[in-house]
Amino acid sequence: MLLLAVDTSGKHGSIAIAQCGPGDACEVIEVAELSGGTFSAELVPQIAALLARYKFSKADIGAFAVVSGPGSFTGLRIGLAVIKGLAEVLEKPIAAVSLLQALASAANLDAHVVAVLDGGRNEVSLGEYEVGGAEMRLIRERLLSRETWLESTDDAVIVSSDSGLAEAARAKGWRVVEAARPRSDAIAQLGWRKVLSGETITPEALEANYIGRSDADLFMKGS
Repeated sequence: MLLLAVDTSGKHGSIAIAQCGPGDACEVIEVAELSGGTFSAELVPQIAALLARYKFSKADIGAFAVVSGPGSFTGLRIGLAVIKGLAEVLEKPIAAVSLLQALASAANLDAHVVAVLDGGRNEVSLGEYEVGGAEMRLIRERLLSRETWLESTDDAVIVSSDSGLAEAARAKGWRVVEAARPRSDAIAQLGWRKVLSGETITPEALEANYIGRSDADLFMKGS
């Protein structure tokens, strides 16, 4: 099955096409980079060009994987809108993938893992998971102020693609793994696992996951 994966959650994005079989792995055919700030003009033409380069058409796509958050408000809206439209016309399933989950998976650890991304405005997005083999159980995702995060006590392995956050965590004595920010090839692999397990959604149900502050943090900040 041909799977199309899209990530427009950050300053720069990417798309990938992959051939996926009955197993849980996909053979990524190509990853195409997207320039930040031009997603609205670039995404659809880049998808068309990538498919044409390998003599595929939109009708060959059997499933979609897309980053649903956290990330840029505008970027996520553009990526999700395009996938919604394609999936609706083609009547194909969508796997919504958390960027935090992809980052946690990139560490390749069997452990209690917390993936950390810069959330802007002195905040951090956190995804907490129990990882064992190919299984990954979500505990919670939340948005905290950087100060609240660093004041916490955490025995989990911290995984981050941000060197500043990794350095701050190391200064606390926490175990830290730095991993590259996941691209759409990693999103394709996670998305395919969701497709195989039936964790897919309809275009109508696809929404951005911006992650809100936890109730505890809001109370502490008096917000």
